[in-house]
Amino acid sequence: MKAFRVDNNTDFKCRHCSAYVSASRALAGVANRNHCPYCLWSRHLDLFEAGDRLAACKAPMRPVGLTQKNSRNKYARIRSGELMLVHLCTDCERISINRIAADDFRQAILEVFEASLVSPDRTRQQITIGEINLLGNESFEMVYQQLYGQTIRPALAY
Repeated sequence: MKAFRVDNNTDFKCRHCSAYVSASRALAGVANRNHCPYCLWSRHLDLFEAGDRLAACKAPMRPVGLTQKNSRNKYARIRSGELMLVHLCTDCERISINRIAADDFRQAILEVFEASLVSPDRTRQQITIGEINLLGNESFEMVYQQLYGQTIRPALAY
């Protein structure tokens, strides 16, 4: 079912860190901005699909990890897609995924990922129930590569 789209994609003040956040597509590189590029916290806005802004909850959503959006190419091969932020609503506990925006702080994304590696079992279980595959330790090099465009190289021993 296609939900009625409400155009509420406007600049906002982050409810977690109080930073001013521009919703400009030119800065963010995404059409529906609802998370802060500094602390990565979001707000529960969408109900059925990204940008519908129909959720009644409106509570803050905590960034709890990263996942990858898998896609198919025109030859029907599954390939690993872009990194996505995983958010958990602090009120209704709904799980959602959000595209990483062009202006998101890369270090903050890496910190969310590292924190998710030691997150409580209850949080990991909620995410799994939501059918989202949270990235784990084995994905560290891939995450670093996508965020910084380079692989991690061990320091040379002298």
